[in-house]
Amino acid sequence: MKIMPNRMDRGFFLYQNEFENKALQVLRSGRYILGNELHSFEEEFAAYTGAAHCVGLASGLDALWIAFRILGIGKGDEVIVQGNTYIASVMGITINGATPVFVEPDEYYNIDPDKIEEKITSKTKAILVVHLYGQAADMSSIMPIVRKYRLRLVEDCAQSHGACFEGKMTGTFGDIGCFSFYPSKNLGAFGDGGAIITNDETIANEVRIFRNYGSEKRYYNKVVGANSRLDELQAGLLRVRLSHLKELTEEKERICQRYLGELNNKCFQLPQIRSGATHVWHQFVIRCKDRERLIKYLDEKGVGTLIHYPIPPHLSDAYRYLGYKEGSFPITERYAKEVLSLPLYNGMSEEEQSYVIKRLNQFIL
Repeated sequence: MKIMPNRMDRGFFLYQNEFENKALQVLRSGRYILGNELHSFEEEFAAYTGAAHCVGLASGLDALWIAFRILGIGKGDEVIVQGNTYIASVMGITINGATPVFVEPDEYYNIDPDKIEEKITSKTKAILVVHLYGQAADMSSIMPIVRKYRLRLVEDCAQSHGACFEGKMTGTFGDIGCFSFYPSKNLGAFGDGGAIITNDETIANEVRIFRNYGSEKRYYNKVVGANSRLDELQAGLLRVRLSHLKELTEEKERICQRYLGELNNKCFQLPQIRSGATHVWHQFVIRCKDRERLIKYLDEKGVGTLIHYPIPPHLSDAYRYLGYKEGSFPITERYAKEVLSLPLYNGMSEEEQSYVIKRLNQFIL
């Protein structure tokens, strides 16, 4: 048996007729940018998250850097962010000229609130909380720090569509929540896409203007903006998937509960779920001290895996100028050497699940 780490085609086939009908509807409409599909998706996704406003954008990265731009964070400012995130989180900060200040993660792979305050300086203007792998971060510990130091809070929810902390959905705690709709996400489009959610009407209006060349009225430009618009086709297809997101999330939950309940090999460590947090399982991430041996073994057995992520941002060539060396963030670096994402996707058969579990339990160091 050959099992891929992800199968996005399975998610399409689950609702093939709905997707195809929506695509034809949009194509036949003659309106492909800033039309009714986008407006409807923005209203529906805002309602889903509990936010007052949603603004569709071209990508998750655009959501991040535009968020900091709108908040006025730039050169000379510092933004605190966890060290083990995807590099796009950091790019959202540095594209604006601001400096990322890294904090080690906790045992749940999210930012460790106990390590935030020691990194705050007079230059600190914001915290970027990343709800990594689909689990909500410890917002009950983070929000008092935000309020105490009067910081801006941006949430990177690229992997946490629908995840909650103490009943409140990720993306609605801070000033801005940033989402990606890349095809592999729990709420995935069929190309690039992203969005910002906020409860601040002024922020929402500024993002709407900025995404469209800085124009509120055609050919009248208030600011130097960007071309970052979620197109009608992607918005329409996202509306279809959003209507099924509850059942899609529940399916992933069932798969991951099987993994948690039936994987019993002491050669690797299973993920933990924080009290008060929900996990929507964008990834099911284990840790193994001899990861390369485990990958080789699983590959030989036909089980594909992925590493999220092998190189921490502070050790990447892109951020060499920040001056960090190996050993700067030991926990982040250890995770980068040990984490491994198991096969997980909507439409994964019970036979495929059983095969993955069997092969993992048979692994011997």
